Amino acid sequence: MTAKNPVNLGLIGAGRWGRVYIDTLRRLDSIRLARLASRNPESCALVEDDCTVGKSWKSLIKAGDLDGVIVATPPALHAEMARAAIRAGLPVLVEKPLTADLKQARALLALADKHDALVMVDHVHLYHPAYRELKRKSLILGDIHGIRSAGGNRGPFRDDTDVLWDWGPHDVAMCLDLARCPVAEVTAERVRRRKTKQGRGEILALTLTFEDGLRALIEIGNIMQHKTRFLAVQFMRHQLIYDGVAEAKLVEERLTDSPRCIVESEPPQYHVMDHELPLDRCLLDFADGIRARSRDRSGLKLGVDVVEVLDRCAQQLTP
Repeated sequence: MTAKNPVNLGLIGAGRWGRVYIDTLRRLDSIRLARLASRNPESCALVEDDCTVGKSWKSLIKAGDLDGVIVATPPALHAEMARAAIRAGLPVLVEKPLTADLKQARALLALADKHDALVMVDHVHLYHPAYRELKRKSLILGDIHGIRSAGGNRGPFRDDTDVLWDWGPHDVAMCLDLARCPVAEVTAERVRRRKTKQGRGEILALTLTFEDGLRALIEIGNIMQHKTRFLAVQFMRHQLIYDGVAEAKLVEERLTDSPRCIVESEPPQYHVMDHELPLDRCLLDFADGIRARSRDRSGLKLGVDVVEVLDRCAQQLTP
C-alpha cells in the first residue's frame, strides 16, 4: 500500500451505526470499503459492487486483503472481534464504548500492547472540529474551573445497551480528555425513569471529581425534550461552550469577576476545517495511522478509562 492507493477497510456490522460508516466511507476517496460482514441479506444493497459481503466476521478478518478493520456491532461483541483483529495483525477501530466490561477492556489494552497494535475507539465528538478547537483554546486559557455536560434525546430505546452505556461514553470521554488528571471519585444517580411504548426511558446524573479537585457534572438520557449535545468548560475569566445542536457549534464567553455574568459572547475563529464531519475525521485519522504504521494507543487507553468510569457509575445505579 502506498499513499496514492486507498486504504482497504473491512466493516463488521451493518446496523444503524454501521450504515453511517458505510455512507461516510462512500464519500472518502482515500479509503475503500473492501469487505462487509453482516448477517442481514439486504446488506448487499448498501455497498458498492466491488465490496465483498459475507456473513462471517471471522472470515473477513482472515481474508488477508485488508489494511484495517472497523467493529460496529453491539458492545457485547466488541472484545472478541477486536481481539481477533489484533491477533491477525490488523489495525482496528472500535465503535464506542470499547466494551461494556472493564476486565475485557483492560485485557484488550494488554493484548494491544503485547502485539504493538494500532487500536482506536470512535468517541466521535472528540473528532468534531468545534470540540478540537475548544480543546486547543483550553490549553491557552489555563486551569479549568468546572465542566458541565449534557447529552441525550427522545430515544433511542435499546434492548442491548442502556442509557449509561449508550450516551455516557460521549460525555465521559470529553471530560476525561479535557481534565488531564485521573478521576478520584464518581457518583451516579437516576434522576428520572419512565416506561414508554418503545422501551425504558431514563435520565441519569453523573459527577466526576478529579484528583486536582475539578468536578464535571453530566446529565444524559433518552427521555429528554429534544436532542441535546452540550459541553461548557469554565475558566477564570472565560467559558467555552460546545453545542453540537446549535448553529454556532462553539462559543467563547468572557466573564466578570463578581457576579460571574457574561459580558461578551462570540463564536471564535476555527483553526481547522469548520464543516468537516467528525466521523470523516475519525476515519481519515485511522487511515493516516495505518499508512504511517502508527502504534499510538492513546485513544485505546482513553477508551479503557471511559469504561472504568462507566463501570463505577453502573455499580451505583440500582436496577
